[in-house]
Amino acid sequence: MDKEEFEKRHDATLEWVVHENELTSFVQRRKEGVDLGADAYVGITPEDLVQANDALEKSLFAPFDTGAVENAENVADAYHFDPERRILPTGASYVCPVYDEQAVSAPPTLEALTGDSYRDSLLLANPQNTTTGLLFLLWTVKQQGRDSYLDYWKRLMDNEVRVLGSWSDAYAAYSNGEAPMVVSYSTDQVYAANEGKDMRRHQIGFPNDRGYAYVDGVGKFATTDRDELVRTFAEFLLDPEVQRETAVQNVGVPTVENASLPEEFRRYAHVPDEPVQFSYDVLAEHVDEWRDAWARQVASR
Repeated sequence: MDKEEFEKRHDATLEWVVHENELTSFVQRRKEGVDLGADAYVGITPEDLVQANDALEKSLFAPFDTGAVENAENVADAYHFDPERRILPTGASYVCPVYDEQAVSAPPTLEALTGDSYRDSLLLANPQNTTTGLLFLLWTVKQQGRDSYLDYWKRLMDNEVRVLGSWSDAYAAYSNGEAPMVVSYSTDQVYAANEGKDMRRHQIGFPNDRGYAYVDGVGKFATTDRDELVRTFAEFLLDPEVQRETAVQNVGVPTVENASLPEEFRRYAHVPDEPVQFSYDVLAEHVDEWRDAWARQVASR
């Protein structure tokens, strides 16, 4: 996102506040009743919002009047995840397998990943502390069912899947040829094309024609006294041209339906036929339970 462009358009100074612990730092400050030192937060996911709400008695974010935010009406319904509209979606992608077609074929189903054809083939990041890992876990819950997903994970781990500490660790291991498949993002080919990589090693797989939706957005802190400026900032993030530029810079997908993308980008930014995601209410009730159950069974192996 172009900081200078926003400041030029709106005669305002935009200051980025970056904390090592990201949203957790603001949750702690809210809990302690001290100044948050910021007006808005960019990059919050449904899972982040659940975590913040669980930790606080008072909400960290205040709802937007979406009718007053220009172009908010063009945010695709599928990307809205907060029923209270405290968060406006600004970026998206899809979590899915990325694979080397010289070594393996596209997995037709998630179940196929437990078979001999994919033994010792898949790398993924830990669902306890990474976005790609958690969303892949949620996908397996959605696909296999709440009563059967742990049985699926037993079969998956018995097939010598490797779980690494971070997405960057998993992707680096994949890039180094340690395995022919990694759980990453459906826009991986955009990166590969930009970097001149061998596209055979950057094929996108959508098992069951699905991928789990990754969405993040902007939230207005409940303590801000700059409501109008935050509204203007949200409008800027949802502007079709800014959405286009941000998608290209972040190797993602716009959330507004009136943003166009460069032809080359569209060629490589893949979208599954059947995106998968849980509602905010389901996540609020179950995500910790599912993640903890996974940790007890899988991470302790």
